[in-house]
Amino acid sequence: MKLVYRLTWLASRAYFALWHRWTVLHPERVPHNGPVIIAANHASFLDPPLIGSGVPRPINYLARESLFRSPAFGWYLRQLNCVPVDRDGAGAAGLKGILDRLHAGGVVILFPEGTRSPDGQLQAARSGIGLTVIKSDAPVVPVRVFGTFAAWNRSKTFPRPRRVVVKYGQPMDFATLRAEAKTCSKPRLKEIYQDIANQLMTAIAKLEPVADAD
Repeated sequence: MKLVYRLTWLASRAYFALWHRWTVLHPERVPHNGPVIIAANHASFLDPPLIGSGVPRPINYLARESLFRSPAFGWYLRQLNCVPVDRDGAGAAGLKGILDRLHAGGVVILFPEGTRSPDGQLQAARSGIGLTVIKSDAPVVPVRVFGTFAAWNRSKTFPRPRRVVVKYGQPMDFATLRAEAKTCSKPRLKEIYQDIANQLMTAIAKLEPVADAD
């Protein structure tokens, strides 16, 4: 980890432990080496740092490109391995930045829902994450966060001291769909993107806020 990243990571872990009494379940399921896509539900600004603080390897985050306009804050975001993307994260430059991090063996957090949930409930998946999965060789780890909506949703100015949980699922391999995507028609390719997104949201929904046996 870069020094600034590590200091921020340690501070975040202390914050979640003291203010939110966090529980971290199965962080060992995130591969220790090589490219990884983390696919998580999204209900709060707390979600990215919560997910990243739970694992011991550096994570690459997405951040709106407008946030990089400030030289000082832009420098800090780069120290945190943030990838600049446009507002909806669908631009070609943002996708290239994400794939560059994956091809370099990094971990990237993506949110299949595309944006924060307005009510804390799981939302329908968008196909964009399917495109990223197909264009990479990375395993995908489904992750579910609990309690972050109650702690800091859109209606709250500051985070409240609510308990939060982050649970990492078993890595998923989309090798079969990746192989089909190389030769299929464009209409089928779009179906594959959405199918991957739907499978990921199903896997996220199955994660419960308790430790399991495997």
